Amino acid sequence: MIRTRGAGSKLAEVATLARPQRWDSPFGPDMTEANVAMVLGRPEFSAIDASRFPKHTPLAGIIRNDARLVRCLPGDIVIREGDYGNSAFFILDGDLQVVLAPSLPRQLLGRQSTKRKGFFETLAQLWTNTRVPEVRDVQGYAVQQLRRGADLTEERVFLQDIPVVLDKHRTERMSSGSLFGELAALGRVPRTATIFAESEALLLEIRWQGLRELRKYDPNWRRQIDESYRDNALRAHLRETPYFADLDPSTLDEIAQQTIFESYGSFDWHVSYKRSRAGGKGADDTVICQQGDYPDGLLLIRAGFARVSVPYGNGERTLSYLGAGDSFGFDELYQGWKGKETAPLETSLAALGYVDVLRVPTPVLEKHVFPKTAAPKTKISDLARRPAADFQLLEWAVEERFINATMAMLIDLDRCVRCDDCVKACASTHGGNPRFIRHGKTFDHWMVANACMHGADPVCMIGCPTGAIHRDLQSGTVVINDQTCIGCGTCANSCPYENIRLVEIRDRGAKPVVDPDTQKPIMKATKCDLCVTNPGGPACVRACPHDALRRVDFRDADPFREAI
Repeated sequence: MIRTRGAGSKLAEVATLARPQRWDSPFGPDMTEANVAMVLGRPEFSAIDASRFPKHTPLAGIIRNDARLVRCLPGDIVIREGDYGNSAFFILDGDLQVVLAPSLPRQLLGRQSTKRKGFFETLAQLWTNTRVPEVRDVQGYAVQQLRRGADLTEERVFLQDIPVVLDKHRTERMSSGSLFGELAALGRVPRTATIFAESEALLLEIRWQGLRELRKYDPNWRRQIDESYRDNALRAHLRETPYFADLDPSTLDEIAQQTIFESYGSFDWHVSYKRSRAGGKGADDTVICQQGDYPDGLLLIRAGFARVSVPYGNGERTLSYLGAGDSFGFDELYQGWKGKETAPLETSLAALGYVDVLRVPTPVLEKHVFPKTAAPKTKISDLARRPAADFQLLEWAVEERFINATMAMLIDLDRCVRCDDCVKACASTHGGNPRFIRHGKTFDHWMVANACMHGADPVCMIGCPTGAIHRDLQSGTVVINDQTCIGCGTCANSCPYENIRLVEIRDRGAKPVVDPDTQKPIMKATKCDLCVTNPGGPACVRACPHDALRRVDFRDADPFREAI
């Protein structure tokens, strides 16, 4: 406690608290000095020149605070194909198997099998629902293969019959010294394969912050991670970009070797976003480049979102936003090449939370792309000529981060009569308890209700220990497998929009279900699933008698106009 002079020169007492630091919360509590020494004694870590690391981020500190030990039993699934993760794994001991082809059945991964109901099954929901909400068939939970991890800190989905899996699927063994999961961890992209423990194994799990530092300060780790990305993902990404789609493989290899990897903003943007919004502040953006700068390469957005803007008064006016697969700076680079002089950027670019970027150097474009490119018909700066009302809507959507939404619930308040038929229909479809709240942020006569938006950047899926929250393969809907959800709350805490809730469940006899050891209620995560099992789609939309409710994709040019 210290005293300061306040108004009227009176002494005022204020409380003091050290500013929270990244390592205030270590990744794992098991990283003792002995364990840190064991890891640093491994050849892959002892070869690192610790003097390259700054004093505020020492190598030993990274291992102690940004890593944790994970012990696996045979059959434990470490990562699942399609999951989003924020960490990589290094095998200290034991053997793991990578499933190459065919992929494991979804039920073995802890995913739900989506089966659409028939007409009579859908109709029967009107009279088969109980008066008590959140009733479950608790006997069905025993069917799912779940067990506690070897360190007793979490539950895992596991494979019971490893020989059968090895016989029916083409796999590849990974042994001590192997690193995996680093591309998804650093690039916020789905895991591309399922990996499970073939024997008892000890893994070092490194969260993305520590992995970033290892790549930044050690050339060997940087080379290993970058080469892995170039070999496994970069060429495919370039091939999907229109500017490079028609180039031959050898040219793509040349471009891939010269492409630079960059990231901006906070990987955990949803955490700082929720904190700033709770304090009544706007979200922070990280500037990537500004209007008037001279570009030195084409920027390709690999993951996340970025805002395109121009100066307006004392601030910035948003013209558009970019997501995965979009690019920035091509027009100016092309104009400069054609006019034989460097052209400055006509707009600015800033990260909205987090964005992963690939920078393709200008000489590469001048050699392989520009000679085959026709002059662009329109420029992004032409967007500045749109009506002022369009900018207001766009600024609001960007500020609230609704641009992440692929299926937001948009309600026209001029048409809505507050009859709550949408809420009742949702409750009837989901066992008596609705999966959304008819309340939310408003702009003019539009309201975005508190319902899952099925985001393009699904931060809710990061860190789920059993993979219970996942995307449906057919529809892309983000759903939760009730059988493998352990009620840990990771997804609910991560959701930037607070659209996931934990509920206490009851058995068929309407009795509360409790943990036999702690006597605490068993919780399950629930949210809107777009009525994925119903043949008619979202019940809320179909039930609205005044056509006031729509599901919209904020990535569309004008989602509000589409909703009219």
